[in-house]
Amino acid sequence: MLRVDDFDFVLPDELIARYPSEQRTQSRLLHVDGQAQSIKDEQFAQFLNYLNEGDCLVLNNTKVMPARIYGKKESGGKIELLIERLMENNQALAHIRSSRSPKEGATLILDGDIKIEVIGRKQNLFLLQFPSEILPLLDQNGHMPLPPYMSREDELSDRDRYQTVYAKDPGAVAAPTAGLHFDEVMLQAITDKGVQVKYITLHVGAGTFAPVKVDSIDEHIMHSEWLHVPQDVCDTIKITKQKGKKVIAVGTTTVRSLESAARACPELIEEFKGDSDIFIFPGFQFKVVDAMITNFHLPKSTLLMLVSAFCGTSTMMNAYQHAIEQKYRFYSYGDAMLLTNRINPQES
Repeated sequence: MLRVDDFDFVLPDELIARYPSEQRTQSRLLHVDGQAQSIKDEQFAQFLNYLNEGDCLVLNNTKVMPARIYGKKESGGKIELLIERLMENNQALAHIRSSRSPKEGATLILDGDIKIEVIGRKQNLFLLQFPSEILPLLDQNGHMPLPPYMSREDELSDRDRYQTVYAKDPGAVAAPTAGLHFDEVMLQAITDKGVQVKYITLHVGAGTFAPVKVDSIDEHIMHSEWLHVPQDVCDTIKITKQKGKKVIAVGTTTVRSLESAARACPELIEEFKGDSDIFIFPGFQFKVVDAMITNFHLPKSTLLMLVSAFCGTSTMMNAYQHAIEQKYRFYSYGDAMLLTNRINPQES
């Protein structure tokens, strides 16, 4: 039985990247080969060497909202909102941090003198009614929702750098950070090699940072996120597989999206649009993804379990220890890994 403690490691604080590199493609790249159970130190620009004509690279084009916004109750008590999901009719689900939880019917006054109403609860989230379209209000008054481990307030530069260059559809409260390493020049170079570049959408929720609070992995309840894998992406993947070429996913969000679309149909993969709570941990059989780009993840996290399922737990934990020894930069603004799938999908 796999336990959460099997995915623990100690990370020196100085290895947490609190600011991005000067240029997006300047990061290091740790190549972890799940088949050979080997690791190799590279630079991110060398990722091009692993791509061949006819391969398919899939990226997540979600756009991070300035989803953190401050305000007060009518009584004057300070509040902090983190918008989790946009709903119809100018409504949103949000986390609220305050000394006391606001009651249904309460009015909250946000920065910019925006008055909103608490109209209900959905588990640990509050359902809020805004007076007008939410995104323009957030763009003017909100803050980029940097992960808590950065231990700093957002800055103006984060509006650009905590966002991929291909971000398109607003709705995420965390960046698909593997994509932060790509710039327009590199994407063009990838296309010039004859690689098919395709996009899916998964709106990353705050649950991606939620700790696993159980001892046994199979008792964990995974958070749900909205995603869309378009049919043209599925068709390209089928052709890629038929030709014996690779499908490379950029980020764990893309992996979860593609494998959700594959899980929901009897064929290889078909269009999927909706919520998914897929939980990928060792023992999972991947149907679609042959390789992935990803960043380094938090100890005991579901994302570390996902990459361990992909490369093998012992291989992955050895890679993390190597990265710590070699002083790689960790987490959202940190360095990247290139992972290739292992041969035996049943290996843990």
